[in-house]
Amino acid sequence: MVNAAGKFGPYNQPGSAPTTSVIGVGHARALPLGGQSGSDLVRSRIALRVRLQSVRPGDRLPDSGVLAEELGIGEITVRRALEGMCQDGLLDRRRGRAGGTFVAQGWDTVVALMRDAEEAASLDAFHLLLECGLVAHGSGEVPAERLDQLRALVEDLDRTDDPALMAELETRFHLALAEALGGAGIREFAADLLGRLCLLLPAPLPEAVREQNRCHAELLTELGRGATEAAVQAVKAHQRSRHR
Repeated sequence: MVNAAGKFGPYNQPGSAPTTSVIGVGHARALPLGGQSGSDLVRSRIALRVRLQSVRPGDRLPDSGVLAEELGIGEITVRRALEGMCQDGLLDRRRGRAGGTFVAQGWDTVVALMRDAEEAASLDAFHLLLECGLVAHGSGEVPAERLDQLRALVEDLDRTDDPALMAELETRFHLALAEALGGAGIREFAADLLGRLCLLLPAPLPEAVREQNRCHAELLTELGRGATEAAVQAVKAHQRSRHR
């Protein structure tokens, strides 16, 4: 499944915008804990697509050549990554005319066995640093239409009781926030980071997402007012609500 833009998921944008120096990030692929290999990138982007419900358990993935072009890495690397995910039980390989590589029906069960609390805590802390830096950099300068797009996600999240959709919209909010405050390059950076977290942390519980969404709404109010410190505090409150 390839979206209309021809990119691997709705978080990729054509081209590569310069990354901001808010937190000293020099490249959108630079991540803590040694960064991502090409195989790690494939895993994290597929995990993010599952969280965003762009693909679901049982869905066929694009061919390895298509994924390689979309992700900007070698096809051999993609094939090896997909094979590793098949061995892990995250994907299924089927032969024949209707064959290909599919998201495993037991995706959620396998991911639950792959949790790594220590790495997740490190990446989560890094995500907090990223968003606080972006907020401090962009407070009071976010175009009104960008804020309106983010508010629409908050409203959509308020209207649903579907846990999977709530987790999806929560993730979409943070991707859209990264782009609104830092551009397409930072959205790519956030996609790498959030994709890794999808493999390391369970999807948030609905009650936690409700509280986080209140923090989203407060953040947007303070960003619109240009109240930098209050906006940063809203980002920190969001993370605290996730760990209660």
